[in-house]
Amino acid sequence: MANENEKKIILTGDRPTGKLHIGHYVGSLRNRVALQNSGDYETFIMIADMQALTDNARDPEKIRKSLTEVTLDYLAVGIDPKKSTILVQSQIPALNELTMIYLNLVTLARLERNPTVKSEISQKGFGQSIPAGFLTYPVSQTADITAFKATTVPVGDDQEPMLEQARELVRSFNGAYHKDILVEPEGVFPPKGEGRIPGLDGNAKMSKSLGNAIYLSDDADTVTKKVMSMYTDPEHIKVSDPGHVEGNTVFTYLDIFDPDKAHIADLKAQYQAGGLGDVKIKRYLNEVLEATLAPIRKRRAEYAANLDYVYKVLEDGSAHANEVANKTLQEVRDAMGINYFTQR
Repeated sequence: MANENEKKIILTGDRPTGKLHIGHYVGSLRNRVALQNSGDYETFIMIADMQALTDNARDPEKIRKSLTEVTLDYLAVGIDPKKSTILVQSQIPALNELTMIYLNLVTLARLERNPTVKSEISQKGFGQSIPAGFLTYPVSQTADITAFKATTVPVGDDQEPMLEQARELVRSFNGAYHKDILVEPEGVFPPKGEGRIPGLDGNAKMSKSLGNAIYLSDDADTVTKKVMSMYTDPEHIKVSDPGHVEGNTVFTYLDIFDPDKAHIADLKAQYQAGGLGDVKIKRYLNEVLEATLAPIRKRRAEYAANLDYVYKVLEDGSAHANEVANKTLQEVRDAMGINYFTQR
């Protein structure tokens, strides 16, 4: 069990299926930096390449290329390798063995009932051809979490069923082997309304697959073009027309990124009364976004010019993670009595 006097342990991460966008920044990245810098946590940030392969197994090159891109995004937003351990999932062999052990403690029916998995299977259109690895990835996630004895897992609201399944598996293991070795994780959720940012097209979610994202790596001209193409109010045709701010993506972004809340309130009032054009408000949003993205873009370019350092960060982080995960695996084996040659 975790000692109350010890630091809490965070495990979080991303699937490397492309560059990260401002939706990732709002939903998780900036909060990770804050938690990392608080000094209250030991932080492990995983690039979950094995999980990404559950639905990209025939395109491993996509995962390989994305590994570097995601690491660059991490470093650019302020993830500090001196404060956080950045690791690559496939480089931690203990995770595979833990997954195999946990698979024997959960039923197929329970995996099929997981609401998050059911939703993602529907979104991906697998039909009856569901990869076994995809169906069982909540078990793999449990291995990731428990290997580092994570007490805290920052996630979106839609991931709560995954955490509950992890807690069930922890209780199953500890109960079956009568030892409190594994730790039940708790979720940390973003404030209401801040966990998800709509896409440029007004779609409820910014997504790589929908092509409606602003990436952390986008140059200034690209960001400007994307902002100027954003969905606003289809009924706001002339500048003099009264406009709607609810459901207006431009104002949603301003609420998230502009710290000057009084100014936003004034802009909303002008827009609703008529007299404020979409082009003007988009130009203002572009300035606001650049204030956030320009420093990130600059740091990203600096790290991209030194990829040897980037890979060293991954190598060192994975080496440390291996030590931690192997220790947990030995405790699990001892509890099960399967460290045969050391327990004679």
